[in-house]
Amino acid sequence: MFYLSVFFQYMAQYIKTKLQYRTDLLVEFFSDLMSQAVNLIFILVVFGHTDLLHGWTRDEMIFIYGFFLLPFALFGAFFNIWDFNERYIVRGELDRVLTRPVHSLFQIILERMELESLLGAVTGFIIMGYAGSRLDLDFHWYDVPIFLLFVIGGMFIYAGVFIALATISFWSDARSSIMPMMYNISNYGRYPIDIYNRVIRYILTWVLPFAFVGVYPSAYFLGKKEWYVYSFLTPVMGVAFFVLALLLWNAGIKRYRGAGN
Repeated sequence: MFYLSVFFQYMAQYIKTKLQYRTDLLVEFFSDLMSQAVNLIFILVVFGHTDLLHGWTRDEMIFIYGFFLLPFALFGAFFNIWDFNERYIVRGELDRVLTRPVHSLFQIILERMELESLLGAVTGFIIMGYAGSRLDLDFHWYDVPIFLLFVIGGMFIYAGVFIALATISFWSDARSSIMPMMYNISNYGRYPIDIYNRVIRYILTWVLPFAFVGVYPSAYFLGKKEWYVYSFLTPVMGVAFFVLALLLWNAGIKRYRGAGN
């Protein structure tokens, strides 16, 4: 309850701050919207030259992309730690964090909160609704909890991978470009996994499991029964990778010796 109370207090202060600069909020929203539109146009361009991509139709690809935006939006809102190395290790702000009676990772997550990223989920729902109506998909009452489970599982997969990458800074405080590179790799998860060769499929499933963020959970709603086992592994993989990242974080914090000489 203490952590929940702290979370909502941080959230309230964040919203008050953002509402003071409404134009910036609007510009950021349209910037994100344009970025998502470019990705959608890319899919449309591809299917302007072919009717099927390894058995997947255009509308199925669009549905996968829409679903992908939901866990990505949650991740962007609550796990924005892109600059962890630069801000907390190189500049020494982690010293300040460690003086407070709250878990260090929880506090950093709150400090780096970007709730405006949740607007990306709205775009995701619109895209899914459009594709779902064209595919004439059937939904049942039990699909709602399954849907939420898949979205949260995808968010935890993203969070687990990027938190694990952030812990590298505890062993090496040198500036690294691995975060942007991993972000680019994660985009492969929004396309059907079977269009890649065997090695890439293995990596995107078991090493960097970004396929569980988009294509595998979407396969359940698209009726791709051959992928159902992978679909229901989504929350399991999410919890497993997040717990692993948390263990790496706790081990790294014990090794941290503070900024300066």
